[in-house]
Formats: sequence, structure tokens, C-alpha cells
Amino acid sequence: MSGFAREQRNVTTPSLIRRKQIERQAEGYLELGMPQYALDNLDRLGGDENLGPRGLFLRGEALKELQRYQEALSTLKRAAEAMPGVVHVLLSLAWCYKRTERVDAAIESMEQALEMEPERALLHYNLACYLSLAGNKARALVHLSRAFELESEYRALVDGEPDFDPIRSDPDFQSLLGLGV
Repeated sequence: MSGFAREQRNVTTPSLIRRKQIERQAEGYLELGMPQYALDNLDRLGGDENLGPRGLFLRGEALKELQRYQEALSTLKRAAEAMPGVVHVLLSLAWCYKRTERVDAAIESMEQALEMEPERALLHYNLACYLSLAGNKARALVHLSRAFELESEYRALVDGEPDFDPIRSDPDFQSLLGLGV
């Protein structure tokens, strides 16, 4: 390899330190609610192939926050492959799957997340939402009940959650909420 080719490679292949700095900056932008800045920052690395697993997740999060769900799915799937069993990646995948009308895949992602953290109320609650949308009332109620057992604060979210509209008038759902029929 000629000196010029080596020099070109070094310019186009970011160093590990630079990549980590850019990823930290992107994470900061996301925390500040500035997803476009996070995305622009990650784009400085020259493409997904130059991102590590964390960078892929951050890029997917930025795209998700920008409501570019289909693009986010592509990047988040790669992040999930690079970081198998990482719950926050699975949560983001499920979020995007739901918004691209792939409730079946959202359910699958949440089930995988629950395998990793079976005592996390948020996972049970989200799975209950997706199961409700899928028309699986019985399983939705099981997971909603479990979410309430783990963290009773989730009860306050149900009224404003449109994902439960398919089962909201069901006597079993109302009984679970203590509303009676």
C-alpha cells in the first residue's frame, strides 16, 4: 500500500478514540432532546460501517426520535445483532416496530427483553400494550397485572393509553383496574 493510500485510509477510517468522542457527543445531544444534532454528529464518522454497537444504537435512537421509524429499524437491528440481549435496544426496536405496524415483531422484541429482565414493570406494561393491539386480551391482562404488581404507578398510565382501547370495555380489563362493570 502506498503512503498516499495509507494516509487516505487513515482519513476515512476514524480512530477508536474519535469514534468514542463522537458517540459521547451524540449521546449528549439525545439527552438534550436534539436528535438531529446527534444524527449529524454521528454522520461525521462517514456511515454506519464506522459506528460501533453503541453508535449504531445512538443512531437508531436519533432516527426514532425524528420519527423516521423504518430507517431506525435498520440501524437498531444491526445494534441488536452487535449487542444481543441488551434490553434498551430491544425496547427501541419494539417502539419502532409498533409504529411501522409490525405489532408481531414488537411483541417478539418485548418477549426477548423480558427474558433478560423478567422483573421489569416497563417491559410487562409495553408487552401488554402490544398484546392488546394484537387482540390477545388474555395475555395482555396477564402482563398488565404483572406490571401493576411490580410497580403500581403504571395504573395511572392506563387511562391515557390508546393501546388499550381494543380491550378497554372488556369486563376483565375493567375488573383488573378495579372499575367494575
